[in-house]
Amino acid sequence: MISRRLVLAGTTAFATARPAKATRVTPTVRHWSVLVGATAGSGFDLGARAFVPFLERFMPGLEFSVHNVPGEAGMNAIKAVIEAPPASLVLGWISTPTLTARIIDRQDDSPMQRLRLLGAVTREPVAFVSPAAAPLDSLQDMIQRAGADQDAIPLGTPPPGSPPHLAVLRLQLLAQTRLNIVTFPSAAAAVQAVLAGNVSAAALGLSDAIEPLRAQKLVGLGIAARNRFGVLPDLPMLQEAGVNLSATIRRGLAAPVGLNAEMAGRLIAALQGIVADPDFQALSESRGSLAAWLDGPAWTAVVERERADLGKLWATEPWLPSNGG
Repeated sequence: MISRRLVLAGTTAFATARPAKATRVTPTVRHWSVLVGATAGSGFDLGARAFVPFLERFMPGLEFSVHNVPGEAGMNAIKAVIEAPPASLVLGWISTPTLTARIIDRQDDSPMQRLRLLGAVTREPVAFVSPAAAPLDSLQDMIQRAGADQDAIPLGTPPPGSPPHLAVLRLQLLAQTRLNIVTFPSAAAAVQAVLAGNVSAAALGLSDAIEPLRAQKLVGLGIAARNRFGVLPDLPMLQEAGVNLSATIRRGLAAPVGLNAEMAGRLIAALQGIVADPDFQALSESRGSLAAWLDGPAWTAVVERERADLGKLWATEPWLPSNGG
């Protein structure tokens, strides 16, 4: 039998063997800021906020928070990322062709010299929609009536230089006609305009149109994609109506070009894991986009192709005043 005296003696010996003052070790939490070039509550902002928790899931020990840097059609946030010191723990939630358009209409090449695209995690097409209460027969009907002043159908888009607006400008070139384009200050305003019947059709990112499409408040005239889109598989492609237009929006993360190579590798691995995560895939589809991985070099190559195409468009059809708007 072990005596109480022996237990006390052992306890005392253990106590005297310890350092006079114990040091509690706590893990270091590194906090990253994800900059978003849009106002809080906008579709672009909500997409970033839905994505960030997955970063924390795949990068335990790190914290990420969204910070809104609106202004200059997204350029203010892009500048904030490229001007951040590499050790400042700043990332950017980036969209193309928005980034590409800002390089062109601001005549500023610095983003591609000082920004590292880590990878895109979602893609979605531009969708053409019409109000269910008075739907158009087809996109071709709108195009055919574009030349007649009395019958020209108003086509709403988000602000000039946004991906849907750029898609409509490209559609004009393909159709060799002038469309009756009505721009709105935001995607949400364009959605409300087409729902109210103030415009007969609208071009929108599918994520902005998905809820009224599912509620059958809008009718889909077609999507600017090369294949049917899994989120709404019955929505026809414009190519099926003889309109050879493809317009894809990609979203993902970018960092200052000097980001530490080890941390860049960890972030890229996390992004790949997120895209393969069934929860993220389901969330993306619920929001009208597809989880789709495109690595940094491939995404950069997409930007370069867009620069060539949009540069030609800008030369003949500038989407902003010469001072950048």
